Amino acid sequence: MEPALFSYEIGYAEVTIRDRAALLGVLREIARSYAARIVCFDAEKLAGRVHAEAALRHAHRAFAQGCAISNSFEMEALLYAAGTRQCNVAVPFGLHEGKNLLYVCCSPAPEGIWKDLALHMQFGGEPDERISPEKATRLMALFDITPEEIAATGQDRIRDLVLERVALLDVSK
Repeated sequence: MEPALFSYEIGYAEVTIRDRAALLGVLREIARSYAARIVCFDAEKLAGRVHAEAALRHAHRAFAQGCAISNSFEMEALLYAAGTRQCNVAVPFGLHEGKNLLYVCCSPAPEGIWKDLALHMQFGGEPDERISPEKATRLMALFDITPEEIAATGQDRIRDLVLERVALLDVSK
């Protein structure tokens, strides 16, 4: 049975973090005040917006079906983004100290939440979704994509290979 659809919005933001724990506390308070979930994905580790969307959908389905690995939706989404069951591997797919380029996801996205989030990070237009050779190398390392897989599918299919790793987490549960 397919779980009910859920609503979400995704924005792209930049923020420089000096105290990760403090910003996470602020985000949790904003989420609580709006009865929403806020997930921040490190855009440098994702194969684009579609990767963030896939992680959100898989996390939602896992909770709806009662088969989530983690205790929170936010961590579940990070686990799917990283394509792993290991929290210590998934955490770096979220916020980190220093400069962050983020896909910020709100589910749902009630009126006013983006305005409150904008007090803590700078939202802008969508990033360039093309995968540079440097990013392709980073994604290959993060998702254990072999040169043989690239040779078989083509360099332009790396996004598909990453999304396959996200989906395969369901199999490894």
